[in-house]
Formats: sequence, structure tokens, C-alpha cells
Amino acid sequence: MSYKEFIDKVKPEFEKALKFLEGELAKIRTSRASPAFIEEIEVDYFGSKYSLKQLAAISCPQPNQIVIQPWDTSYIEAIEKAVLHSGLAMSLAADKNIIRLNLPVLTEDYRRSLVKILNEKSEQTRQTIRYRRDDIWSKIQQAQREKKITEDDKFHGKESLQKLVDEYNEKIKNLTGKKEKELL
Repeated sequence: MSYKEFIDKVKPEFEKALKFLEGELAKIRTSRASPAFIEEIEVDYFGSKYSLKQLAAISCPQPNQIVIQPWDTSYIEAIEKAVLHSGLAMSLAADKNIIRLNLPVLTEDYRRSLVKILNEKSEQTRQTIRYRRDDIWSKIQQAQREKKITEDDKFHGKESLQKLVDEYNEKIKNLTGKKEKELL
């Protein structure tokens, strides 16, 4: 057994945390409409819960508009109700076959509050990575105490682990910075 095995075990978990952050950032609205804003809205249809993307095609024909085309027109009323109760500040117009959502212009205060949410999400991801780092570090120390790895390997493991954490923190910083520029 070597310290590299511990590092290889934690890498996919770091990647998973980063992918989660990317998904969360996609949901934060910038000046352009995106299907990601609404696709996870929960729609109650005949007593069952469905995500909006399971019931309809979602597109963005214009930068400030989202169009929802339900697979079946009987979904329209349930989708309207779900979107109105989602808390998103969008005006809704329903035809017989489609629903159009118009996004309001972003105010400076709203943009600042979105940046705060953005920073909270990135900090949560950093905390996840720190937690996993601490867990793997204690496993490396335990392996050294049990004489499964040498003391040199323990310190090489600590260095490699920290390099990996730094690499992912940099990726988080880049993702967050890019999204912040889009918002402001």
C-alpha cells in the first residue's frame, strides 16, 4: 500500500464536489436566460412529483426569455402553478401549447445578493474538500502508525494531498470568479 492509493481514492470525490458546484452555479441567474434556472422545479402532477425537465422541453429563444413546451398539454396548468410558486421573479404567459417566462432586468442589489449566494456555494464546496482532505490525512496517518506505509510516504502523502487540494481550490476560485464577472 502506498500514499498514492489514498490520493487516488479522494480525487473522484473532489471532482464530484466540483461538478456539484458547477451545477449550482448554472442555476444562478446571469443576464442571459438558461434552462438550468427552471429545469429542477418540482411539478406536482396527479399526486406525483416530477422535475420540470421530465415533463417539458425547455428552450431559450431570446436572452431574457425561457419557453416551456410540455410533452402533453394537460401538464400546462400544473407547470404554471409550480413556476409561480417557485419564488423566481419571472412573468409568465401561457398559450394553449407553450409557456413563456420573461426574466426581469437584474438590479444592482439583486446582482450583489446573487454574488453572496455564489460565494456561499463556493465556500460550501471548499468545506467539503477540506473535510475529505482531513479524512484522507487521518487515514494516511493511521496507515503509518500501523506500519503499512513509511514515515517518508506519510509526508509525501501530505504534500501530494495538499497540492491536490490547492489545485481544486484554484478551480473553485476560477469558476466562482468567472460567474461573478458574468453577474456584475
